[in-house]
Amino acid sequence: MPTIDVTRTYLEMATREHLVPAATPIPAPRIDQLGFCPTAFFRYLYAEVGRDYQWTDRLSWTDEQVRAYLDAGDVTLYVLYVDGAPGGYFELRSHADGSADGSIEIAYFGLMREYIGRGFGGYLLTQAIEAAWRHQPTRVWLHTCTLDHAGALPNYLKRGFQPVRQESYRVATG
Repeated sequence: MPTIDVTRTYLEMATREHLVPAATPIPAPRIDQLGFCPTAFFRYLYAEVGRDYQWTDRLSWTDEQVRAYLDAGDVTLYVLYVDGAPGGYFELRSHADGSADGSIEIAYFGLMREYIGRGFGGYLLTQAIEAAWRHQPTRVWLHTCTLDHAGALPNYLKRGFQPVRQESYRVATG
């Protein structure tokens, strides 16, 4: 099976003051925090946003695994709605338990392909960062890789994230 080289970049924001907000699209889309996320909706968001970027690690999760993950209490989901339809989402994961560092991770973030290139990415990321800082973490962090959309890393850098480390690995294609 053929493989490709992938570079993963970890980025962080040490203080809220480092955020460089993106402009709000006109008309402004709606972003809702989900109080309860049905398993099927979680699968839909993950599969549709990650379709072009080899997001595969959660596709094999059972319904029980999805439910346990969502119900663990350290994950919060937010959905971007454009004209009433879901256009993207982000997932915040708290690392604030006794064994962690008190950070918030933007664990997943992205737009559905129909909404890319329309000015929603910077706005959604701004909202994700602001939502993360409302939890008063020690830092906000995320990672991206060369499999993600070409605009992902530039968007993170424009919003004020700083790279802290990189790693390389190989993944099977096809």
